[in-house]
Amino acid sequence: MDKVELKPWRKKMWCIPRLTPQFRERMDDLLTLYTEPLPAGEEVHCFDETPKQLLGTPRGSRNPKPGKSRRIDYEYKRNGTRNIFVAVAPFAGTRTVSVTQRRTAEDTAQFLWRYCMETYTSARRIHLILDNLNTHQEASLRTVFGEQKAARFFAHVVFHFTPPHASWLNMAEIEINCLKTQGLRHRIPSEDEVKRVTDAIVAERNRRYATISWSFTKEKARMKFPSLYTGN
Repeated sequence: MDKVELKPWRKKMWCIPRLTPQFRERMDDLLTLYTEPLPAGEEVHCFDETPKQLLGTPRGSRNPKPGKSRRIDYEYKRNGTRNIFVAVAPFAGTRTVSVTQRRTAEDTAQFLWRYCMETYTSARRIHLILDNLNTHQEASLRTVFGEQKAARFFAHVVFHFTPPHASWLNMAEIEINCLKTQGLRHRIPSEDEVKRVTDAIVAERNRRYATISWSFTKEKARMKFPSLYTGN
């Protein structure tokens, strides 16, 4: 299995505005999921989304000469934006990606239903890590699903939220970064092309069962945030 090991906290901890008991509680909860064994049949999954601006190149590009980089004209044409949902099982090495025109509560709920209730039915329980976007909240999903369908969903799925301003604790961000570095950072003119690029990246990473190696532990958290653990 290929492994991706990144340390996003080293770059993003500057954005934490205030350390609170809630921050510690949520961080410890996620680090427990990431570093300690789960009961049989329970799995860790991470979910997030990212926008992609569609940009065309009206004046085209030059085919590269041998040993040279491709040249693309600076002029571009905006063709709108698309949303990309990303869910990953970081320790199993599988991921699911969906390109949508929007990221409404309905879009989010339907993606999570397909992912958790249809793709990963073999898991007895899914621990899903999310950030604090309003469409990620339980109330939002209950509104879309209705109470009966929501009850089925939350009997199978447990939400775990990152602390505010600490989405770097969600390994879905690492998977999104892999998608960007392997193709999404380039200028892409259409939704079909975004789907082609993401499908190719996901198929290859799933073929290799590319896992994510997480090395930020509770012990390292105590060293990084000593004020949170004073007296403990």
